[in-house]
Amino acid sequence: MAEHRQQLRRTDDMKNFFHENGPSTSKVLPVATLLPVGGTLLLLSGLSLIGSLIGLAIAAPLFLIFSPVLVPAALLIAGSIAGFLTSGAFGITGLSSLSWIANYIRGSRGSMSQGLDPVKWPLPDTALSMEQKIQNRSQGGGRISEGGREQEGGKSTTQEGGNKTVG
Repeated sequence: MAEHRQQLRRTDDMKNFFHENGPSTSKVLPVATLLPVGGTLLLLSGLSLIGSLIGLAIAAPLFLIFSPVLVPAALLIAGSIAGFLTSGAFGITGLSSLSWIANYIRGSRGSMSQGLDPVKWPLPDTALSMEQKIQNRSQGGGRISEGGREQEGGKSTTQEGGNKTVG
């Protein structure tokens, strides 16, 4: 009887183990719905493979019989397509080159001058600020004011909180 109780306890432990660690319904439901869809798609892909192989088996002798005509025709079509694409690329390159030359001669290099505009604008401001510094220097008796330091004669003084220290 003790053995029977131990077996029941082991069976209950196994049931609890699988019940706690088993897959949940949120995991089982997608698998159960997608399994038939996947099987159907696998069946259809197999049928299309078999159909392709049968078509190739029927068409292969025809390709061999008509290959003296088909191979040159395929080469001619491929060469024509390559020629059209190449001529189009050369035409676009030539037109863009002529357009660039015309804009260069006119002096209106649109994208390049527009790209340099942000660089050009600070230059007049910098020139004005330099002019003001020069005027301040000439009026201030030789003082140059930069970053809180002033130079007087040969000595440099630093302003910190209104106090001047000579160094």
